[in-house]
Amino acid sequence: MLTCQNLTLTHKADGRVLVRDFSFTPRRGEHVAIIGEEGNGKSTLLRLLHDPALVADYASWSGTVSKGSGADRSVTAYLPQEPEPAMAALPVYEYLSTADADDPGAMAALADSLALDYGLCWSERAVGTFSGGEQMKLRLLRLLASSPDVLLLDEPSNDLDLPALVWLEEWIAARPETILFISHDETLLENTAEAVIHLEQILRKTEPRVTVSRTGYREYAERRLGLIERSVQQAKNDRAAFERKLERYRHIYERVHHEQNAISRQNPSGGRLLKKKMHTVKAMEHRFERERENLTQKMDAEEQVMIDFPPVKVPRGKGILDLDLPELCAPDGRVLQRNVRMTVTGGEKWVITGPNGCGKTTLMREIAVRLLDRRDLTAVYMPQNYADQLDPASDPVTYLRASVGDWSEPMAVKIRTWLGSVKFTHEEMGRPIGELSGGQRAKLCFLEMILKCPDVLLLDEPTRNLSPMTAPVIRRIVTDFGGTVIAVSHDRKFIEEVGEEELAFGNAE
Repeated sequence: MLTCQNLTLTHKADGRVLVRDFSFTPRRGEHVAIIGEEGNGKSTLLRLLHDPALVADYASWSGTVSKGSGADRSVTAYLPQEPEPAMAALPVYEYLSTADADDPGAMAALADSLALDYGLCWSERAVGTFSGGEQMKLRLLRLLASSPDVLLLDEPSNDLDLPALVWLEEWIAARPETILFISHDETLLENTAEAVIHLEQILRKTEPRVTVSRTGYREYAERRLGLIERSVQQAKNDRAAFERKLERYRHIYERVHHEQNAISRQNPSGGRLLKKKMHTVKAMEHRFERERENLTQKMDAEEQVMIDFPPVKVPRGKGILDLDLPELCAPDGRVLQRNVRMTVTGGEKWVITGPNGCGKTTLMREIAVRLLDRRDLTAVYMPQNYADQLDPASDPVTYLRASVGDWSEPMAVKIRTWLGSVKFTHEEMGRPIGELSGGQRAKLCFLEMILKCPDVLLLDEPTRNLSPMTAPVIRRIVTDFGGTVIAVSHDRKFIEEVGEEELAFGNAE
């Protein structure tokens, strides 16, 4: 049986402890979600549980990781976040020929369980030519061929369109194996997780915290939010009560100080009494200082405090986009969609949905060309590929100052404050953007858009790299944004909460 005892996991490059003294044994057949911000060690933990050699180059660890022995020994199978580099060019039959399966009947049954045609296993078609969902099924088929009893899945929902996400969710929920998986998709987490392991970095990312909850994800998230809200309210109440006592103390001090200055020299006994009273007041001051140190602190958590967008200048109802495309074509000339029409006015929130490869990103780029140079409004664009916009060699502070064209020191202070509010450390503020995680780069894109005071947001998969604890904050600020939103998304929560109008594409032609 898979188990870890007193596990401490440390990143070699910076000495940061990712996990400290962590013990956990999944129950047989239990489906466990591992959540947390990027860079907190989720993938490293999953790799270590499968094979310590996978982390040996960049992480050290102590404690015990065991798969048991004899009849109780677990067989783990690990699905990495990124497909194997050589996978795309291989024919399907060659890719699957490396699977640990000699029984064609068993392989056919596995293919059927994945809703795959068994004949596909003998196809000469390159793996990379299949859709994201089909590629994920082929990867899972190869994984299941080893007859594991524990599946370790790192972001299996990455880059899947909505139909594939729904299939994956149903597949995970129905599997009999023990499954430990990482995912940013909140709906998938809510519908599949029976337990949660939450990895955090608190105290300005200097101390790890691991929370294990043997509940579903929604129950865990709601209970955690309640704890945070109660913690914040208690801290506010304690602070208010302390300020009231402090104000009374100030009145007493000022009165005694005034009496001391006004006392007559001919009344030395009165002076002695006031001196004694002032000594008592000073003692109260020291007691207040100790009390200030012991005030309730709000719960240290990684939930983001993203700044809201400023008010928009463009009135509701103003014409923003009148699009009528007889054909939407890919860069190579292929027709992706026909007769694409959108009429968008100020204040509307549109979501573009559809399967992978149907032209959503192509359409978003076309819309960006039409709106970004408009002088009567300010449109901002968050591409799906951050490298299309962010300078990987620049650091976050320099990049944001250059983006808004303000090199003043007050702007630098403002930017550092905002970066700190979304949990960037001082070190990360000076690190090259190319070295930041996908989630940090997504937050950087949002801060850049906020600084530009936009009227229109063009967002291509804005939540795809955000943790399930951060994505709700982003959905809220986009929902509360007073301007126009046009977004591409497979995120079911985003579509439901943000979208007021939907442009739904079918399969690409």
